[in-house]
Amino acid sequence: MLLRSIETFLRAHAMPATRFGRLAAHDPRFVLDLRLGRTPRRDTELRTRAWMQGYSAGAAAEETHAKAGEMA
Repeated sequence: MLLRSIETFLRAHAMPATRFGRLAAHDPRFVLDLRLGRTPRRDTELRTRAWMQGYSAGAAAEETHAKAGEMA
């Protein structure tokens, strides 16, 4: 389920739901609407999942870069 994936993402990145909505779907109410039963279109779900993967990959790369800087 998309909502479950989003909730996990929000906890992992300590991100407020409204910020996620603005960044991922250009809609600050996106997560709230999902929590209230909104069913996204298939392409919206795919774009949201792709955005989460890209964000997670970028965050992991930043963390790796920061750790490499500490070791130098």
